[in-house]
Amino acid sequence: MRIVLDLQACQGSSTHRGIGRYSMALTLAMLRQGGSHEFRIAVNNHFPDSVANLRKAFDGMLPQSHIGAYHLPAAIWEHQVANAWRVRAAEQVREHYLAGLAPDVVHVSSLFEGLGEDACVSVQHGRHRHDTAVTLYDLIPLIRKETYLTDAHVANWYYRKLQSLKNAQILLAISGHSRTEAIDALQLPPDQVVNISSAVDDIFRPRQLSAEQNAALRQRYGLHRSFIMYTGGIDYRKNIEGLIEAYAKLPAPLRAQHQLAIVCNVPEHDRKRLLGVGAMFGIPEGDLVLTGFVPDDDLVALYNSTTLFVFPSLQEGFGLPALEAMSCGVATIGSNNSSIPEVIGRADALFDPNRIDDITAKMQHALTDSAFHASLCAHGLEQSKLFSWDASARKALDAFEAAHERRQAAQRTAVPAAALPVTRRPRLAYISPLPPERSGIADTSGEMLPELARYYDIDVIVQQPEPVNERWILANFGQRTVAWFEANAHRYDRVLYHFGNSAYHAHMFALLERHPGVVALHDFYMSGALHYVSVSGNDPDSYARALYRSHGYRALAHEREHGREASYYEYPCNRPVLDHAAGIIVHSNHSMELAERWYGPGSAAGWRHVELPRLLPGPVDRAAARARLGMQDDDFLVCTFGLIAVTKCPEKIVDAWLESPMNQDAKCHLVFVGDHGGGPFGEGLVARMEGHPRIRVTGFASQELYRTYLAAADCAVQLRTRTRGETSGTILDCLSYRIPTIINQHGSAAEMPEHIAVRLADDFSTAELALAMTQLRRDPAFARQVGEAGYAHMSTVHHPARVAQQYHEAIEAFAVEGRHVHYRALMDGLAHIECPMRAQEGDWLQVAAAIAANEPPGGTRQLLVDVGTEAGRSDAATQLVLRLIAAEVPGWRVEPVWQDEGRYRYARRHTLELLDCAKLPLEDGAATLRQGDCMLQLATRGVLAAERAVANRGIPQVTVRLDGTAAADDTAPALLAGLLPPELYAVLADLPVAMSEGAAHVR
Repeated sequence: MRIVLDLQACQGSSTHRGIGRYSMALTLAMLRQGGSHEFRIAVNNHFPDSVANLRKAFDGMLPQSHIGAYHLPAAIWEHQVANAWRVRAAEQVREHYLAGLAPDVVHVSSLFEGLGEDACVSVQHGRHRHDTAVTLYDLIPLIRKETYLTDAHVANWYYRKLQSLKNAQILLAISGHSRTEAIDALQLPPDQVVNISSAVDDIFRPRQLSAEQNAALRQRYGLHRSFIMYTGGIDYRKNIEGLIEAYAKLPAPLRAQHQLAIVCNVPEHDRKRLLGVGAMFGIPEGDLVLTGFVPDDDLVALYNSTTLFVFPSLQEGFGLPALEAMSCGVATIGSNNSSIPEVIGRADALFDPNRIDDITAKMQHALTDSAFHASLCAHGLEQSKLFSWDASARKALDAFEAAHERRQAAQRTAVPAAALPVTRRPRLAYISPLPPERSGIADTSGEMLPELARYYDIDVIVQQPEPVNERWILANFGQRTVAWFEANAHRYDRVLYHFGNSAYHAHMFALLERHPGVVALHDFYMSGALHYVSVSGNDPDSYARALYRSHGYRALAHEREHGREASYYEYPCNRPVLDHAAGIIVHSNHSMELAERWYGPGSAAGWRHVELPRLLPGPVDRAAARARLGMQDDDFLVCTFGLIAVTKCPEKIVDAWLESPMNQDAKCHLVFVGDHGGGPFGEGLVARMEGHPRIRVTGFASQELYRTYLAAADCAVQLRTRTRGETSGTILDCLSYRIPTIINQHGSAAEMPEHIAVRLADDFSTAELALAMTQLRRDPAFARQVGEAGYAHMSTVHHPARVAQQYHEAIEAFAVEGRHVHYRALMDGLAHIECPMRAQEGDWLQVAAAIAANEPPGGTRQLLVDVGTEAGRSDAATQLVLRLIAAEVPGWRVEPVWQDEGRYRYARRHTLELLDCAKLPLEDGAATLRQGDCMLQLATRGVLAAERAVANRGIPQVTVRLDGTAAADDTAPALLAGLLPPELYAVLADLPVAMSEGAAHVR
């Protein structure tokens, strides 16, 4: 392999910090361990002195021609808003330079460079043919964002770096803790993050100082007696204030024997502050020593001279100073958090850094117990042998080789993608509600965008009253208005819509019609959203038009008879979305089943089933969550999450609770985490809870409260009825939090594996639900088993990275072979026909009719009923049409038609008048005749011309005479029965029809 090492970490401000030292040591070890690999080193020419130093450092280890310096635009301090364009240009210039070296792997030694200096590091742009590996030191600013990311510009800089981390193929974590932190906080696949650990320079070893050397050292730094030592920098998380306070609490005689030495560079304002802390705790002047910067040789000497090394950090990526101290044979104690335990490797050498008394006690133990002190010194020397740069380098190279093999294997089996320049990633318009909108789809988009950005350059298209507040989105994605997108849609290679059945998606229907794209269909039913469009906008007829378009006249009649609310619960009303989508992604097979149930076999052909993504929580502090909620450790908390509605069966949950033994158990609590939404149903449910103090409703739950209940719950009950084709995000959240969850087999929930939840029948009884809750209460082992199984399922099947990869595959497949692609190609070909004679309107109509007729069978079929012209329409024909409409069945729609100059038109105005819906503005457009349709001839005149027009399209026809004469074409009753579904055939069979040998004849 050709491995390119980007060593900006060894330039600029990082050079002499731990990151620079780590990067240099790892690079040297990789060169030693590299074997047959070819190495190139790339550096930033903005730091010419360091370029010369690095060339000298690697002289003799690789040819000077293999060390290259790239040039970038100047003034690219990334946190400055005015520099945004230059930064992005510099990123692309650098990545272009690296790609030009034809690498197999690019290793970025430090990604978080460039804050305040002309360094530039990214993994953002292009579709390169190499893998990128990044050394991951820690994610402390992300974990403690309230401390480190309070400045919006710095936060944006940091979150752009996080996106680069996600875009990289390999992360080289410097500790097991950093690896776990990355997997949890960034939702990275475990096989993408490798723990290569760390080591220390060879200079850190036991050393004997002469009396003169020891005296001179102590004189330089004001150390006049035995001392306790810390080194590692001045920062909030280093917990220096806690160390000073713990030192002050040592018994006076013990403290009098030892000074406390803080060995690191200390800015003047920090010096004054820390000395003030010491004075506040009564530490005499001179007992707290702040050495300032010390050179490496003095640092080693100080390690070898100290009595005890204390490392009280609140969080570390590795904790190198502790390993340096142990390598020198120094007794070392440290915090019991993050990576420090794996470095120190001894439980009795650890303390809780958040408890000052615990730090003091451990220091006192190490200073007064000679056997314990001696064992710490011996242990440190042995523990330090477990870490070596050669071992770290070997793990890194193994990761590079494995990634290279995966890429080669994938290229051997790759399906050709849509044509795009090799070096440019597709540009994607992402259209969805986004946080802080109170929409599950907004939350899902917040989780999906960082993952999809691995594959696309993304702009988010937003139309919402509250501005987007998710920092990752603000930092990494351009925001565009719908109006801007309307004018610039041609700039995008791909468009992705997230459709749900709510007002948040109202603007998308018209947008999709004008700018088709791939649709992620979160709800199969779109009727609620379209109802909102019709009552809130300037198009009051939009719902009725969509209802007719989706389901025909039967649905219009149903709405007229039963009202709008009953209509949108009954009918999906989603053809305006399905017809204009360039491809459909659904999150359950249930949605595909609904498509075939409503629109006939083959309706979901070509759809892609991709699971709904869900973030996996990191370590959950259950005790803290329960404390915030006022719950005792032995309380049993049953929760049901989400908006309280009739579709969630909340009344059955209350009934089951009241029937169960838990209703009488003072330690059991039932909490509905969500809003009841008002209205008779919600208010009635709340009224039923009165008098039961351990049943309550939280009302609207913020994300923080929602997650607190997820962390605290012992059991969840998530039920469904009257599904609209949605996939329950709350069920997935419960499984992600390892909550044993009770579900019923309704809709998409029926597809879940049996072992990951407690599954009830779709139409369960309250007694069955009460028994399930009671079992989880009485059998903790069974509850844990179910919870762990649910989490294991989520961590694989619903992992955001896995789901985003499937989204990418689906979007690209639709871009290559979606039905819109073929139509665009056909339209383009027709538009560019070169001919002296221009096509007339009639020519275009014939072409359109031919295209429609050539559509393959599948989907909704039409029973086209020729009702003749207005003058020839009889009462018998009217009654037959009304009965056929009333008997309409899914997969078929009845469409009355009439002839106009030899062509069929839909008889919409006539039929709407029959249904008392004449105000609906639908015109008698040209009829579309497709394979699989059937024509029912009712007219008594002009039959031969009509038959010829239909026959040319291969559509079967049945003649039913309403005037008492015999049929002209001897159509057999058996043919009619074979063409139509039983429900429609029964209408004709029930009429006073005399069946002769080959004719259907109505008296």
